[in-house]
Amino acid sequence: MSMILFACVVRVRDGLPLSASTDFHHNQEFLECRRRLKTLALRLARYPGRGSAQGGDFNIHFSSSGDVACMAICSRQCPAAMAFCFLETLWWEFTTSYDTTSIGLASRPYAFLQFDSIIQKVKWHFNYVTSTQVESSLEKIQEELEFQPPTVLTLEDTDVANGVMNGHTQMHLEPAPNFRMEPVTALGVLSLILNIMCAALNLIRGIHLAEHSLQVAHEEIGNILAFLIPFVACIFQCYLYLFYSPARMTKVVLMLLFICLGNVYLHGLRNLWQILFHVGVAFLSSHQILTRQLQEKQSDCGV
Repeated sequence: MSMILFACVVRVRDGLPLSASTDFHHNQEFLECRRRLKTLALRLARYPGRGSAQGGDFNIHFSSSGDVACMAICSRQCPAAMAFCFLETLWWEFTTSYDTTSIGLASRPYAFLQFDSIIQKVKWHFNYVTSTQVESSLEKIQEELEFQPPTVLTLEDTDVANGVMNGHTQMHLEPAPNFRMEPVTALGVLSLILNIMCAALNLIRGIHLAEHSLQVAHEEIGNILAFLIPFVACIFQCYLYLFYSPARMTKVVLMLLFICLGNVYLHGLRNLWQILFHVGVAFLSSHQILTRQLQEKQSDCGV
């Protein structure tokens, strides 16, 4: 069972959420803990360094340095050293990915939402993978915690503070369950139409070849897969363009690779112009996916 359940990166001076993991838990106590995390984010300037808010089945851990802080909701069984080691790793990943200028100039919540893919990767690593490097880091963090214990709060403390924050209780720190993309462009619509056309051509040729192969031989299995895999990749490209998905860059590259390799494999069943058409559509769709960003959200839109 995962011990690190949710993580986010916030700006210390005003509690602005910069990125968050797109995890969804419907446990009522977890949702209450996340609500209290909102308020705690506003107070991080008062607690430099490491700290924990404890209570119930979940604990909130936070670690800040400079104007960037990382926060996590962990199960009660999660060792503090593991939580802080995770947060420190997350902090390094974020600060090496984005410069202080862009962090300081961020004006909207989740301006670096694409960092979610890194959060998920690091979280999965700490939840499910044990390595000598991690164990060494945990020992180092444990020694630091013994020498300089973190600030300890209770989850109830955050509610007490929440009542005296002069109208700042409606903070915008949530894991952003609803993602609104920028409007679809004319070129984007064209890429969708061409992609659906390529998918249909791949599906028709693949099914026709499969029917023929069942009657003749089994040597055509590779060709059938070379039609059907790009068909799936084309459909998934349409999905990636229409809807937000974490780690979009990785998925786009994989889909593009599947389509290109499939068409290269089909050289002989398709002429050069047909191959160039399918590969060109794949590149166009990939470009449209990566250029269509999340729509900017105002601070009072419930994010």
